[in-house]
Amino acid sequence: MSTPDWQPSPRYPDPAVVVVDESFGRFRLPLAKVERLATGFRWAEGPVWLGDARSLVWSDVPGNRMYRWDEETGATSVFRGPSGYANGNTRDRRGRLLTCEHGGRRVSRTEYDGRVTTLIDRYEGKRLNSPNDIVCKSDRSIWFTDPSFGILGYYEGAKAEAELPTNVYRLDTSGKATVVGEGINQPNGLAFSPDESVLYIVESRSVPRKILAYDVVNGRSLANRRVLIDAGPKGTPDGFRVDVDGNLWCGWGMGDPALDGVSIFNPDGRLIGRIDLPERCANVCFGGTHRNRLFMAAAKSVYALYVNTQGAAGG
Repeated sequence: MSTPDWQPSPRYPDPAVVVVDESFGRFRLPLAKVERLATGFRWAEGPVWLGDARSLVWSDVPGNRMYRWDEETGATSVFRGPSGYANGNTRDRRGRLLTCEHGGRRVSRTEYDGRVTTLIDRYEGKRLNSPNDIVCKSDRSIWFTDPSFGILGYYEGAKAEAELPTNVYRLDTSGKATVVGEGINQPNGLAFSPDESVLYIVESRSVPRKILAYDVVNGRSLANRRVLIDAGPKGTPDGFRVDVDGNLWCGWGMGDPALDGVSIFNPDGRLIGRIDLPERCANVCFGGTHRNRLFMAAAKSVYALYVNTQGAAGG
């Protein structure tokens, strides 16, 4: 549970950064500490770094707002409200903000002049469920998951009947959408490997939860579905991002307080490290001047930690 008076440990290296496998040692900075940047939200999600503005933006899904943290001043302010019950965010390869919205059941784009436009809200004439998480590939195609969480009730959106299965979609630069992943029980977080040859997807209602891996075929479709990570009886992966070394930095928690935080897996799916937080972590992103600062949206708060790697592009 989140504790308002939480303070980072005074010790170095930070005991919250746990080396599970010795291979994780080179990614940990011994003089870097977990910092809490802001707190007081209902459910923080979808962090995205805006490097040109030196700021972090994230969603408070049930709060129906997006917030911005300024690196220079440390101040937090409302970025957008109402936000359409925004969830996942990323930037396209031209720097525009892409947002998954439960309320509009759409993927939106914030244009350079601040206008918010709809990229997709239907597939073959049927409404999407509630787009959840999103990444942008180097060919500028947009890949996103569409579970039904935002239409199950009135807390994270508005209750409605599903018109489509819980698919994963690819939206090309012409605006054409295709289903690239189907038969996934509530797809959630997703991320490409650094060379974009593999797409990872969280299957969040399988028992136990799993992180699936697919080969990316010709940059446009998926094949060879397999389980990369079996989260076990208490594991709850949510959103994640990949670093340039191919490691997966996964928001984790809820089932067991001892697992709350971020779990780090190598490209083979082996747990190598952990970042312990006082609350469950929903999603992460890399940012800062050198993309070596991990930002963690964790239930009621947002945290940050400098690490000895960099985030891969597109997340």
